Amino acid sequence: MIRVAGGLVATTDGTQKDFDNAEIVVIPGWRGKDMPVPDRLCELVSSAHRRGARLLSICSGVYVLAAAGLLDGRQATTHWRYVRDLQERFPDVEVLPNNLYVDNGDIVTSAGSSAGIDACLHIVRCDYGTRIANSVARRLVMHTFRQGGQAQFIEQPLPTSGSNHRLSEFMDSVRQSLGTDYDIASMARIAGMSSRTFQRKFLAFTGVPAMQWLTQERIAKSCILLETTDLTVEQIGYSVGFQSPEVMRYHFRKTYAISPGEYRKRFSSTAQANLQAS
Repeated sequence: MIRVAGGLVATTDGTQKDFDNAEIVVIPGWRGKDMPVPDRLCELVSSAHRRGARLLSICSGVYVLAAAGLLDGRQATTHWRYVRDLQERFPDVEVLPNNLYVDNGDIVTSAGSSAGIDACLHIVRCDYGTRIANSVARRLVMHTFRQGGQAQFIEQPLPTSGSNHRLSEFMDSVRQSLGTDYDIASMARIAGMSSRTFQRKFLAFTGVPAMQWLTQERIAKSCILLETTDLTVEQIGYSVGFQSPEVMRYHFRKTYAISPGEYRKRFSSTAQANLQAS
């Protein structure tokens, strides 16, 4: 039995065999930044890493990975409250102070609790595609995609409830017509605001600039079409509003580090069926 924050008590029924067979090992948090990590725990996570398990830390769980030496020479992130301490204590780790999560392939680190969920969804998306990740996100009643590089917090006042409602309706409307050639002025008109007010309130509401959000939505829609249709990359690009296939490919690679064609080979319905059959 382990007493956790708020007085809750957690019990586990796992075994050493479960740990040895795990393909993903999650460190959800550590007892505190000033609590030393036992050598036995460092060796356990190191052994999991050596045998090829993927490691994921959430919030202060990064201290376990750092203490085990697994982050030396790598980029990592954690909750903004621990950034300075982590940098000072483990100078060989390149700490990215604002990121929601950092994916090194075999090791993923994330910020606070909600960013940990973002990182988990990122892993689901990488392994199973956007359609499955969207399904999981809907069950969690949360946004399906936030990039790891998005800032952890925005020091800006929240918009009024009335503008929240208008912006939510605006976002739903744009998602239904991504092929339209939008700019700030046209989006502001739909939201019923001046361009300056729209940009300020949209950033406060979502944490990202409006045009960046629009690109993210177009990429997300592209993923679904790549997975579920036989449309060409060019057709998909134009249908979601990219000015040319080259622009789509640029933003797609910037987001996922692979081309749309490579994404389709991995995550299309046909590819998933072949994977299940094998």
